[in-house]
Amino acid sequence: MLGTVKETIKYLTGIVGESGFGSKSTVDQVLEDTNLNLGTITAIITGATSGIGLELALALANRSATLVLPTHHPHTADTIISRIASDFPNAQIIALPLDLSSLSSVRSFVSRFEALNLPLNLLINNAGRFCYEYERSEDGVEMTFATNYLGHFLLTNMLVEKMVVTARTDGVEGRVVNVTSQSHAWFEGDGIRYLRMVNEDGRFYNATRAYELSKLANVWHTTEIARKLKKMEANVTANCVHPGIVKTRLNRQREGLTTDLIFFLASKLLKTIPQAAGAVCYVATHPKVKGVSGKYFVDCNEAAWPSKLGSDENEAAKMWDFSEALIAEKLKLGLNSVYSL
Repeated sequence: MLGTVKETIKYLTGIVGESGFGSKSTVDQVLEDTNLNLGTITAIITGATSGIGLELALALANRSATLVLPTHHPHTADTIISRIASDFPNAQIIALPLDLSSLSSVRSFVSRFEALNLPLNLLINNAGRFCYEYERSEDGVEMTFATNYLGHFLLTNMLVEKMVVTARTDGVEGRVVNVTSQSHAWFEGDGIRYLRMVNEDGRFYNATRAYELSKLANVWHTTEIARKLKKMEANVTANCVHPGIVKTRLNRQREGLTTDLIFFLASKLLKTIPQAAGAVCYVATHPKVKGVSGKYFVDCNEAAWPSKLGSDENEAAKMWDFSEALIAEKLKLGLNSVYSL
């Protein structure tokens, strides 16, 4: 969804916005402009084994950031470390197991990370999944929602205290970046009611609708955690970003002539992976975003919320409360035992 004709022309031509960047700005261009030495920064990037996440990891490793990369499979961890280390031999990379669809796996990941006694400056929640067929996680939650949103919700809220302490100690602003999609604006109706229906009966499942809801929930999480961080007077911000449409593994789960033809015809609308990573990297690292929190970014520029539902603070608070209760129920914990925020 590209919006108005003016916005479409701006997107296709790569005209820069107020930030000095546009749809065609790459991750390297963003980092070159910041002129930052990231040697003191520790970053966690989910979904860093391919696509946008891998591009971000390579760019940050090139600038000496310490990277903690969650990986689902051990062989994937070996592959990703070898790939980054071959390009940047001095890079500090740690891979830890994580299945975002599993709440217990998220808790185990956080425990392993805390045992490393590292600071945490940057959390990029980038991993995403589109499930064509109905699946439920080991916790009994619809898989798209569990992976794209609920796992990230728990991960972020368990790590945010570490980020607050790190920012207070070293004086560098911490940043949470939630990678969403402009398709979140297409979701209509009661998201919580829909999720409850799907969790109980897979016949109500619609893959596109489930993906839209998961991305809308990412937006709501951004709004609410930004509000809470501001109330705490923490030197940590939270923003969400639509990276653009890019040909990644997420949208290539179904190979074939039709898929290839669609991508060929749409090639002028698709971003390259470095361009999509640039949009995320801008929000994660650029000095112009300092102090900005609870906002929505597109093409390296702050943008208006594309939907009334996405900007509804009451709905954001409702999803937060629902998520807390759902996690407590699935983990058989009291609400105060799930995380500190």
